[in-house]
Amino acid sequence: MTFRLTRLFDLTGRTALVTGGNSGLGLALARALGLAGAGLILTARREADLAAAAEDLRAEAIASEVLPADLAEPTAVADLVARLDSRPVDILVNAAGMNLRQPFAAVTAKAFDRHMALHVRAPFLLTQALAPGMAARGFGRVINVASLQSYRAFPDSAPYGAAKGAVVQLTRAIAEAWSARGVTCNAIAPGFFPTPLTQAVFADSERAARNAAQTACGRNGELTDLYGAAVFLASEASTYVTGQTLPVDGGFTAK
Repeated sequence: MTFRLTRLFDLTGRTALVTGGNSGLGLALARALGLAGAGLILTARREADLAAAAEDLRAEAIASEVLPADLAEPTAVADLVARLDSRPVDILVNAAGMNLRQPFAAVTAKAFDRHMALHVRAPFLLTQALAPGMAARGFGRVINVASLQSYRAFPDSAPYGAAKGAVVQLTRAIAEAWSARGVTCNAIAPGFFPTPLTQAVFADSERAARNAAQTACGRNGELTDLYGAAVFLASEASTYVTGQTLPVDGGFTAK
């Protein structure tokens, strides 16, 4: 009997909830999962952008629906889970993000807390709410989004870097708590990709060129470079991979 490896990566029949799915990395990760067969539920704060993203995906024959939410707000996760109305979620992608890019001395407690709420508290609470159902069905995937700043400091990004460092440890903690029940958790740590969050970086052509030169591949990332890692971590192919952070950075961290 021939075993087809393609079946390991097939997401047909799975449902993925993608936070930050209206643009940038979140939309790219959502598109990858949709192209592999998953149905998508996108959530983000900007409702018009969210609707436009879903419309674009549906034009590519990717089933998509939207549930707007500002996940930095204290009650947002509970409200979002209630609106799921007990629909099973097989894959959770925690891609919602922000970076206010303020000098260290200018960061307020409110700004610091908002970074932590969006990058750390929301993924924790969503996993806490959805993992039991995944475990009961015998399959679940949680994909977090880490960063180069999970490991190194960049100027004017202290709260963002602190939160992204926490994402790496949260990934391990989720893996420890749930992997024995079929729910794995891993993170993708992207390098420099053109997104709304990195607009200031790519607007400076010299800075963008320096970043590209720092990679082993000699270029900055394209959003399609994330597709393979996303589908792998969301599929049966990654069953024995958990608690890990996978850099998708063109070898930036290797040099």
